[in-house]
Amino acid sequence: MKPFRVGVVGVGHIGKNHARLYAATDAAQFTAIFDTDATSAAEVAAQYRVSAAGSLEEFCDSVDAASIATPTVSHFEIGSLLLGKGKHLLIEKPIAVDTAQASALAELATARRLVLQVGHVERFNPVLRALEARLSRPRFIEAHRLSPFPNRSTDIGVVLDLMIHDLEIILHLVRSPIQTIDAVGVPVLSRREDIANARIRFENGCVANVTSSRISPERMRKIRVFQEDAYLSLDYQNQTGEIYRRSAGGIDRSEVEIEHEEPLKRQLLSFIECARGGLQPKVSGFEATAALELAVEITKRIADAQ
Repeated sequence: MKPFRVGVVGVGHIGKNHARLYAATDAAQFTAIFDTDATSAAEVAAQYRVSAAGSLEEFCDSVDAASIATPTVSHFEIGSLLLGKGKHLLIEKPIAVDTAQASALAELATARRLVLQVGHVERFNPVLRALEARLSRPRFIEAHRLSPFPNRSTDIGVVLDLMIHDLEIILHLVRSPIQTIDAVGVPVLSRREDIANARIRFENGCVANVTSSRISPERMRKIRVFQEDAYLSLDYQNQTGEIYRRSAGGIDRSEVEIEHEEPLKRQLLSFIECARGGLQPKVSGFEATAALELAVEITKRIADAQ
């Protein structure tokens, strides 16, 4: 059987992790990388003994599927070219700079019968799997995602950089049209918002309060979900969780058993499986477009309030 070949476009901070995991898997053959920084490309290619393509066209000749881990502004151009060449894609989030580009990529993948998966990596965190197993009807969701200033992804604000992870998950969990949005954000170390909060009310009555910051001295990725029969508190970063339930004597607390796994590894293995078998990915281009649409609306609300 002909080996299924995968590659990486863009070997910066995130792309290097894609390369590391592709090189370690037996599910596909890691064959090529491409980066406009020829020095970085050569270093990573030598480390994993793969080809450093001199152009995207040359890269396409060496792969059946690829991760795109370049700056957001280049996702549409690179994604369109690779989809046009018949390649399955995993594009890092956000899928594109606006919903028009995002929709165009999703439609192109559908028309070409190609898998387009978007890198909302928390969907592959075992913490979320534990939450989904215990979820009934969420009434209130609170999410916090904090990190120190990254000195990367400064072409976008914290809403598109960090908050979009939680927005995509919340849309997945609630599954109801949005009724109202209130948002505030402040630029601190960049030209765009570095800390932001959004309160989203859904038509089914659920309310989500989401806070993201990339100027925090600590790292935090937590979600709390309140529903009629329980309250779940889950930590994506440490892959731990607690569940609180009402009992005759008050409230019972128990730990949520979570099998620790690297989410990015699970995401890449799922992408390979979907691409090889023509399966529907967990986060398709259309679902990523919905998350992007919400994130863009929040950034507009923030800009209007300043």
